Order: sequence, then structure tokens, then C-alpha cells
Amino acid sequence: MNTITIEVAALEKTRERMLAAFDGQEQGSFITFSSAEDLWKTFTLKRWDIIRTMTGAGAMAIRELARRLNRDVRAVHADVQALLACGVLNKTAAGAIEFPYDAVHVDFVVTKAA
Repeated sequence: MNTITIEVAALEKTRERMLAAFDGQEQGSFITFSSAEDLWKTFTLKRWDIIRTMTGAGAMAIRELARRLNRDVRAVHADVQALLACGVLNKTAAGAIEFPYDAVHVDFVVTKAA
């Protein structure tokens, strides 16, 4: 199964994973945010619906995605642009959009406020 991990992690953890990858160690696929606030700014409820709908679905046109979500095409287009800008979605050579993963794992820890 092709899984992406979306996480909140310190820069040091990301740096360690990058160095391990340069040493040839398989790391998997990650999208990393520096804070939970940044993660939630990117992944609104409507954008999670896009990810859920596109997980394992292959490439599709934005109109098709909007139809499946029962949402306005312009609103879906704006959300897709935000997800493309941060590398969550890909654009194919034919101009379709894709989320090339079969599963999503979200990983972060909430601790007591200082």
C-alpha cells in the first residue's frame, strides 16, 4: 500500500530523515508541518474531503472532483490550488490532478501548554 504520512515535526527530525535518505535508508513519503496550526490552516475540513475523495482514485479533472464532492467548481478549484501549492496534490502532464496515495496516516502529538 502506498501511504503518505502527514506529520507535525521539528525541523531537526526532518533534517535527520533527510540525512538518512541520503545514506540510502528508505524513509517513506512524508508531508511535514512545523506546527499543528500550520497543518490545520492547510487541511481544512473541505480539503480533507478532497483528500478522502481522491485517495486511491487516480487522476481526475477538477470538474469531476467537484461533482463527486457535490461542491461548486470554483470553490474546489481554490482548495485544489492550495493543496497543489504545498505539494499535497500533483498535476499530471494532461492537466488532471492526482493524490497518488492509497492511504493517509496523520501523526502528531498534543502536549500540555507551557
